[in-house]
Amino acid sequence: MSFFGFGQSVEVEILLNDAESRKRAEHKTEDGKKEKYFLFYDGETVSGKVSLALKNPNKRLEHQGIKIEFIGQIELYYDRGNHHEFVSLVKDLARPGEITQSQAFDFEFTHVEKPYESYTGQNVKLRYFLRATVSRRLNDVVKEMDIVVHTLSTYPELNSSIKMEVGIEDCLHIEFEYNKSKYHLKDVIVGKIYFLLVRIKIKHMEIDIIKRETTGTGPNVYHENDTIAKYEIMDGAPVRGETASPSLKLWRSLRDYTVKIRSVQIEPDSRRQKHSCAVFQWHLCSGDGIRESVSPCPLC
Repeated sequence: MSFFGFGQSVEVEILLNDAESRKRAEHKTEDGKKEKYFLFYDGETVSGKVSLALKNPNKRLEHQGIKIEFIGQIELYYDRGNHHEFVSLVKDLARPGEITQSQAFDFEFTHVEKPYESYTGQNVKLRYFLRATVSRRLNDVVKEMDIVVHTLSTYPELNSSIKMEVGIEDCLHIEFEYNKSKYHLKDVIVGKIYFLLVRIKIKHMEIDIIKRETTGTGPNVYHENDTIAKYEIMDGAPVRGETASPSLKLWRSLRDYTVKIRSVQIEPDSRRQKHSCAVFQWHLCSGDGIRESVSPCPLC
């Protein structure tokens, strides 16, 4: 980069040492599109080269230092000016001086702690990226490269069932029971619905799977709900003692999300009843373990 066509300009590129063999993972961008990025896990080393290509071979490049950073950052869309960096590592590649020809600088961040998964939501983004900077007197030359991080975990020791009673006093009494409260993306939710008291006409019943995103703290907490799947359980009025056994496959509807809320809706004629309960949800990494993301379950 140069001003008014004078001086030397340089093109910066970040190259990973294991780029050919490292896995890539799809990740959603802010505009909703999916792109593939290099996939890393907690504790893995990040190494490579920063390549500087001079565009004018007969001119020198003066700089105030060259560095590369590994950054883990949380960004709220409504407060983009303030970023929370939970990981910030810096490697100095060159002291102030000048470069007369194109060259590359090696870097290595050993056993980097990556405590959270990469995430792009409605109001918040958690990203990991490498940033190479060539410091200059008037303008810095900066190059960034995003990566995706998946966290690994083990199967939970406890996975209790979900039981919940809902209804309308003296009119409707229903019990819901699901076999467990923690699921992975390829799992199936299996449960039963017991109709203990039915004195009103039920038009239909459905179960919604809702993604809830919570950002902020204290009075500045924002909730964003997104219904990602609907399942019709019953069309018509049940009788007392009848049991419905829903079986919901998750892999189609939940594969791109982290926090899930189960919502049961009962609609007797013109009235609509909604009852919800948080569930835990896991991500399975093919061949590598389990990615886990957990939300509290205040009702169960």
